[in-house]
Amino acid sequence: MRFISEFRRSELAEGLISQIHRKSRTPARFMEFCGGHTVTIFRYGIRQVLPQTIDMVSGPGCPICVTANADLDKAIALSRIPDIIITTFGDMLKVPGSRSSLQQVKADGAEVHTVYSTMDALKIAEDNPDKSVVFLGIGFETTAPTIAASILQAVEKGIGNYYVLSLHKLCPPVIRALLDSGEVKLDGLICPGHVSAIIGSHPWEFIARDYGIPCVVSGFEPLDILQCVDMLIAQVENGESRVEIAYRRGVRPEGNQQAMRLMEQVFEPSPAQWRGMGEIPDSGLKLREKYQRFDAELAFDIEPGPTSEPVGCICGDILRGVRTPADCRLFGKACIPENPIGPCMVSSEGSCSAYYLYGGSFEG
Repeated sequence: MRFISEFRRSELAEGLISQIHRKSRTPARFMEFCGGHTVTIFRYGIRQVLPQTIDMVSGPGCPICVTANADLDKAIALSRIPDIIITTFGDMLKVPGSRSSLQQVKADGAEVHTVYSTMDALKIAEDNPDKSVVFLGIGFETTAPTIAASILQAVEKGIGNYYVLSLHKLCPPVIRALLDSGEVKLDGLICPGHVSAIIGSHPWEFIARDYGIPCVVSGFEPLDILQCVDMLIAQVENGESRVEIAYRRGVRPEGNQQAMRLMEQVFEPSPAQWRGMGEIPDSGLKLREKYQRFDAELAFDIEPGPTSEPVGCICGDILRGVRTPADCRLFGKACIPENPIGPCMVSSEGSCSAYYLYGGSFEG
């Protein structure tokens, strides 16, 4: 199949759904890690067409959602420093920090620019040599190589007013932390497609090897998800646990070696704070010593103040898969996309947003 429409053909979906119902005998709980998968699952009603033996739970695969309030507060504090321009992807604007948001400080006069790529941010730095331009490095392994490339280009062009606040997150360490916590019993994992396009499928092998849990890397269309579930069920029913790829058009086992080299040249692993999960070792990225002059946290005196969480928001529990948006007393009442209380309602890939837009009265 070559076109997106082909991955949404109802007759093919019906065939896969029938096959899943025939195969599935053993009760199993599968977690989709990626927020993009969550949106597809809800948008196309995939949970509702699966057999009762299969329970689906959403994981922490939304980079906006897992950004800790303490880190968001740093970005907001940076925006208040004179002659600093903050550049960021759009979803970050509305995420509430402890006392404000980037959208609010922008309305108050701070220079906060929405960009579509790191190259846009670098161009703003070139065009404003009398100001410091800070790019908020939000995202998983998918975005980190592009940010590394922007730093290397800044070196090449001699751009000295470009900085990065590195809030990147690495996916394999957080999955290990989730499994080690024992809070949610899982029988299979739908591994993220975009992340795997960069790192490949090999980094997920520890899940099958160390925890005996089947893993399948999935794409983002309805047929991708259904094929992934079918492959997970086959492993469960056969008592197997290994890593498979159901997204061959986008993912190779070895990943994108050039992107990995870029990322590893500029960044090195570091501890990182995850919303609802605290600090996880080696789950973030910091600039290597050679490139630390681009590190906004080292370059500026940031005073974010004390950190607090929104009262009543259970986003941290939702990200760990121990509760659902339907469990939150704010969901659909005080917390809606037009007035989000927590990041899971802000991001287009957030679980609360997906439940609200596509979930209807579903509470499973």
